Amino acid sequence: MDQPGIVLINVFTVDPANQQRVVDLLTRATEDFVAHAPGFLSSTLHRSTDGTKVTMVAQWRSVEDYEAMRRDPGPRPFLEEALTIARFDPGMYEVIRTFHPAES
Repeated sequence: MDQPGIVLINVFTVDPANQQRVVDLLTRATEDFVAHAPGFLSSTLHRSTDGTKVTMVAQWRSVEDYEAMRRDPGPRPFLEEALTIARFDPGMYEVIRTFHPAES
């Protein structure tokens, strides 16, 4: 494993009219609460070019740290609102290998 911890890859499927709203909700939840949680390492937010998906990839030091953040009531309203307009497909992964560009 190249990196410690766990990676969450969470896909939200949305109507294109709601894609930006989900991006905004996840941004606020992350900036205001999640990024301050113990064990949070990083996250990247993605939106599909067809407007139907928003994906958050987040790295955490441990499953326990992630679960502790999930118990925090602070980000809950943002996530609950997102779930009113999006279908949520979460996934928890461990990094097994990272690839970098080959040197010439």
